Amino acid sequence: MGFGLVVRFTTHDAASARAFDGLAEEALKGIRTQEPGTLVYVNHSVPDEPNVRVFYELYADRAAFEEHERQPHVQRFLSERAQHLASFEVTFLDEISGKGTPDRQAEQ
Repeated sequence: MGFGLVVRFTTHDAASARAFDGLAEEALKGIRTQEPGTLVYVNHSVPDEPNVRVFYELYADRAAFEEHERQPHVQRFLSERAQHLASFEVTFLDEISGKGTPDRQAEQ
């Protein structure tokens, strides 16, 4: 079963939001090329909340998430993001059912 999380970030202001997006994009370069267990990793903006970003992350399993957390590009993101943030909230997710996840591909 997949393992996921949703993270809601609130940046200080528009300049912080732009800097945060740049930092996230740098991390995504490594995520795209070096993390086969990271299935989905998306930075979303929120309409009418210009300083809010929501990440949706889906991993093959908990071990893939833990491997993601150990990567240098992720460690850099985690250490640098605080300067841009007023707050953040993490919600971990365990899959019940769905479409498009690895265990569900055969069902589609």
